[in-house]
Amino acid sequence: MDLLNTLVDKGLRRELPTREEALAVLATSDDELLDVVAAAGKVRRQWFGRRVKLNYLVNLKSGLCPEDCSYCSQRLGSKAGILKYTWLKPDEASRAAAAGVAGGAKRVCLVASGRGPTDRDVDRVSKTIEAIKEENEGIEVCACLGLLSDGQADRLRSAGADAYNHNLNTSEETYGAITTTHTYADRVETVQQAQAAGLSACSGLIAGMGESDKDLVDVVFALRDLDPDSVPVNFLIPFEGTPLAKEWNLTPQRCLRILAMVRFVCPDVEVRLAGGREVHLRSMQPLALHLVNSIFLGDYLTSEGQAGQADLDMIADAGFEVEGAGTTTLPRHRADALGGGCGTRDATAEGGCGSHDDAGAAGCGSHGGGGGCGPCGGHGEQEQQPVGGVAGAGESVPAARTDAAGAARTDLVAVRRRGAGTDLAPNA
Repeated sequence: MDLLNTLVDKGLRRELPTREEALAVLATSDDELLDVVAAAGKVRRQWFGRRVKLNYLVNLKSGLCPEDCSYCSQRLGSKAGILKYTWLKPDEASRAAAAGVAGGAKRVCLVASGRGPTDRDVDRVSKTIEAIKEENEGIEVCACLGLLSDGQADRLRSAGADAYNHNLNTSEETYGAITTTHTYADRVETVQQAQAAGLSACSGLIAGMGESDKDLVDVVFALRDLDPDSVPVNFLIPFEGTPLAKEWNLTPQRCLRILAMVRFVCPDVEVRLAGGREVHLRSMQPLALHLVNSIFLGDYLTSEGQAGQADLDMIADAGFEVEGAGTTTLPRHRADALGGGCGTRDATAEGGCGSHDDAGAAGCGSHGGGGGCGPCGGHGEQEQQPVGGVAGAGESVPAARTDAAGAARTDLVAVRRRGAGTDLAPNA
């Protein structure tokens, strides 16, 4: 297919595809799916070989959020039956992180619900970062605390944080349809503050909220312009008790096309398969490893993930290998541009590309309820429409995951009952 040959050539040169080409990837048929995966896989292997980076989430503070993000199970007024607890102590968070490290995680993502941290919260998290790094030499720590105020990114960097995650989630045009308590511009500003402080920026998206193909392309191109080092791709987990509970819009094939499009637009960036992969990709998860080079290990913030050992088996069975702590994640040109930041020891033979001139997107977290570290919360009683409303002319709406009677498969969502904030051992 001429389209795929063109996209591979551009990806190997770190050249940005056109919006029309990105839209064409999303419009490919199921008959062409394996060709799309194979093509994007060539780009993935050029910059990341067959390495898979493992990341582990620690939910420092669950629920209790004043923001009204429609996708999030932790929003104020959410009826989702999730765990709710206030800040974990540094030693508790360090013990939780140790489970992920023992499972092979190279990065620990510290997440807290809320609009953004107070200075006292930054002090708390700083002590937690120090505790984790003291116990785990060489481990990267990414903070995901919401909207940052002046100077807070610098303080996190001084405490030892390597990265900061704050997702754009969806296109600027439709952002107001999912959140009203802060703006798209607020999110962009926080990512830029993290970058200015020397933190590796992580910013991604959530797919499956009813958005159009144009919305998906818009947010991915916006991420490339923002130029984070990692881009987490979350698939909406439609939690009962949230405004988007009935948004079952994704198929495994649709998810793979989205991941392929992100890889073509962000060829040399750490693309992370994040929240919702178990729910929406299901048995086709191994194919996604040909597109992404990073995943979360074990559970998410408010939902249970695939068993950690199952993740490791899946990686090995698919012919990939877990990235070691001594290996640089990013291609050499991106690692050099970051100035020796997180995961930037000598690049491996496969590594070494980047797109700091005109690419971007990053990735650290997923709120378990469909993604998006950062402000998440809201007015649970408020009825909100899916992002973007009805698909535009010429755009197909994928079949939802339903049972024989046509009802949404809510049994696919498992609320997390173990790990941080509980007395039960975590899944890692």
